[in-house]
Amino acid sequence: MEHDHGVSAPDWAVWLEASALGEIARDSLWLYPIASIAHVLGIALLIGSIISFDLRVLGVARAVPFAAAAGLLLPVARLGFVMIVLSGVVMLAADATHVATNDAFAVKTVLVVLALTNVLLFHRIAWPSEGQEPGQLARTLAAFSAVLWLGVASSGRAIAYF
Repeated sequence: MEHDHGVSAPDWAVWLEASALGEIARDSLWLYPIASIAHVLGIALLIGSIISFDLRVLGVARAVPFAAAAGLLLPVARLGFVMIVLSGVVMLAADATHVATNDAFAVKTVLVVLALTNVLLFHRIAWPSEGQEPGQLARTLAAFSAVLWLGVASSGRAIAYF
């Protein structure tokens, strides 16, 4: 499949692809497939736990205390995010000059920034007080969270097609 969009890759992408990590990621029989599997597992952990947490914030499963849901689900989300970042760097290094000029990657990058900003806002200004249920702002941010993280996963998957 031809991927030349007539756009030259940024310097950071040329450097990353030519780096030792880029060469190893392309040349190793196992590194890229392992990174790809870790990426999918990380996505499952992040999206599964975040959507579950967002649903709890939105009022689903009120029998589960908010603090208990947060204590169980948010560490899983963080683990998934770390797995995604580490495996994503390996996969990006293998083909950085193409990926950096890919429209789906640009969308994914913007959505990740928006999703992380949303996480920060939730934790800084919308986190409910001890023993309280999430308020309207928390519910609104939870709805945005679900949409943003699903958009991140979808646009990430679309990278292979653009």
